[in-house]
Amino acid sequence: MSKNPIQQRLLNLGGEIATTPPEELAFQHSVLTQCALPVSQPPEGMLSWERQQGRARLLVEAGKALHPKTSQYVQLGLPYGPKARLLLIHLNTEAVRRQSPIIPIEDTMTAFFRRLMGGKTQDGRTANLLKAQLSALAAATFRMGIADSDRSFQMNTQVVHAFDMWLSREDNQRVFWPSVLKLSADYYDNLTRFAVPLDERAISALAHSALALDIYGWLAQRLHRISEGKPQFVTWAALHEQFGQDYTRIRKFREFFLAMLRQVRSAYPDAKFEIDQGGMTLFHSEPPVRKRLVMVGGTESPGAL
Repeated sequence: MSKNPIQQRLLNLGGEIATTPPEELAFQHSVLTQCALPVSQPPEGMLSWERQQGRARLLVEAGKALHPKTSQYVQLGLPYGPKARLLLIHLNTEAVRRQSPIIPIEDTMTAFFRRLMGGKTQDGRTANLLKAQLSALAAATFRMGIADSDRSFQMNTQVVHAFDMWLSREDNQRVFWPSVLKLSADYYDNLTRFAVPLDERAISALAHSALALDIYGWLAQRLHRISEGKPQFVTWAALHEQFGQDYTRIRKFREFFLAMLRQVRSAYPDAKFEIDQGGMTLFHSEPPVRKRLVMVGGTESPGAL
C-alpha cells in the first residue's frame, strides 16, 4: 500500500534525523513549548486564550490592526493551528539567526516554507491562510509568566512591535499581509535568553499538525532536563489539560494524542518515554539539537525558563 504524503515525509525525514545532525535549526520560546496557542479555530467572538502547565502561564489576547483602506482599526482573531505555530517559529528563528528584531518577511518566509515543503511553493489558499495567521500574531498581546509558591514573574508584551501591511486583492480585501516585522524589545530580549533549539527537519515532518508540533516542542524542552535515573510521570488528566482543549472526553483525546505521539517519535527518535493506562513516563533523553553551544544573542540558550 502506498504511503500518503504525510507518511512519506515522516519516513524520509525520520530516517535522516536518526542518522545525521541538523544543518538548519529552528527556535521556539520556552513558555510556548509548554503553553501552546489554540489547536483549532476558536469560536467566533472568543478574543482571549489562557493556558497553564506546571509553573508556566500564557494568556493571549486578540488585537486590532489599522485597515490601510478605511483607516479604521479592525478586530482580528486569535492566532491558531499549525500555521500560526510555524510562523512564530519562523519569526523566532530569523531573529536568532540575524541577532536582530527586524525581520523582512516576504523573502525569508518564502524560503522557510519552501524548505518545510520540500521545495514546493504555496498555493493561493495556503498563502492567504498564512497571511491571516501572521496578521493575528502581529496584532495579539501575549502575557507570559512563571508562578512559584512565593513569587511570580510576568511579561506583558506583543510579539511584534511594528509591522507594515498592505491589502490583499485576491480575497475580497479581507486579509492583511505584513511585509516587514519588528519584534518587540521585551519579547526579543526574552527570546534571546529562553529560546529552545529545534531540528528544522522535525518541524517540516510535523508541519501538518498543531498537536504534533506542540508535543515535539514540549518533549524537546523537557526531556533533557530530567535527571538520569529519575523519570517523571504525567497523568492522562494532566496531558488532557495541557493538550486536549479540543476534546471533552479523555478517551478520545488519548487516541489522537497517541497517534500524534507516534509521529513525533519518528521526528525525535532519541525521545525516551513509556505509555500506560495511567499516563506517560518521561525519561532523560538527548535533546533534538545536541548540547553544543547554541549561541543566541551572544549567550548560550538554556532552552528553558
